[in-house]
Amino acid sequence: MTVIDTGVLVALANSKDHHYERCARWFDNARGPLLVPQPVIAEAGYLICKYLGPAVEAAFLESLGPVGPFTLAPLVSADLPRMAELVRKYADLPLGTTDSAVIALAERHKDYDIATLDRRHFSVVRDRRGEPFRILPE
Repeated sequence: MTVIDTGVLVALANSKDHHYERCARWFDNARGPLLVPQPVIAEAGYLICKYLGPAVEAAFLESLGPVGPFTLAPLVSADLPRMAELVRKYADLPLGTTDSAVIALAERHKDYDIATLDRRHFSVVRDRRGEPFRILPE
């Protein structure tokens, strides 16, 4: 299982993105499920529409449906205190709501694989035990 961050989804939607090839190679070999937290959907959808248009945004949303490669991962109430804790602890980054949701979801599912292009943030953040996350694509 892998929790997916915004940048990977935006890169996969745009074959002209300079991260596209690396993300596509990773995606072709990724093992599921590929979890997309709710805040990531809003952020990725906004960026995809802004740079690629509404047709590509609609295709992205369809990829989160029951037959798509990604699984929508809702947040639960218990994730919010952890997200707040992370935002406070890493205020100097700043971490923010979307990244903290990715981390909270990974911790809740006890999965420490995170697909992100944001190595600056995710290489610094540690889980509750003080352990780093595995950042993909490598």
